[in-house]
Amino acid sequence: MSLENENAIRRWGATPRADIAAFGDEGGFAKQHLLNGQLMRLLGDLRGRRVLDAGSGHGYFSRLLARNGASVVGVEPGRALIDWAIEVEAERRQGIRYVEADLCQLPDLGGPFDAVVCSMVLAAIPDWRPAMRSCVESLAPGGVFVFSVNHPCFEQLWRTWRQHGAYRTDRYLQEYEMPLGHGSDFHRTISTYLNEVAGLGCRIREIVEPGLDPAVASDSGVDGIEAYVHLPNFIIVAAERS
Repeated sequence: MSLENENAIRRWGATPRADIAAFGDEGGFAKQHLLNGQLMRLLGDLRGRRVLDAGSGHGYFSRLLARNGASVVGVEPGRALIDWAIEVEAERRQGIRYVEADLCQLPDLGGPFDAVVCSMVLAAIPDWRPAMRSCVESLAPGGVFVFSVNHPCFEQLWRTWRQHGAYRTDRYLQEYEMPLGHGSDFHRTISTYLNEVAGLGCRIREIVEPGLDPAVASDSGVDGIEAYVHLPNFIIVAAERS
């Protein structure tokens, strides 16, 4: 494990329990209204399929996968996050297996998966390429790899929209760190992610830039949330292993 990845895991793994509880069963507003439905659509019929939730965090998406019929393995290196997921699984008994491990160095998880989902994880990994490779290599031939990140063109969307009534950015082509509450994300270009997944022998099936339903934005009462109606805050990629 690289020192940079070890530090990132330690920081995310120290997330306070009160903050984890606040995520909720749907993962918060943006994930509920912009990500979850699209991820499920791209994964397709999950009944009887073996799915790896790579970077499963506190387990909300693993639970959604299991609810839709998947046999789920969730891998998460952050201690506080996976502890929470294991506690919830002990209560609900959905059959989810959680493994504490670095995505860059996956242990034997019992054979290939029909699908791997890596949602809002890759941007938080400093040395991320081995993690993407592990995800792809965990797939059976023809399996689907679905990943999402904050849209690299619009990462500060809500904040700048509330301040200016429009989106503003001053750099895109350089890679840089973006400190967050409990860790950091790293800005990378769209082409960086797409070229990497293509270089791993995957065929890109679909790219989604989800927008918020105007009615949902209106009903939310959240200042500046209309930014998500006009510009995408996330990008989702579905790719098939050759």
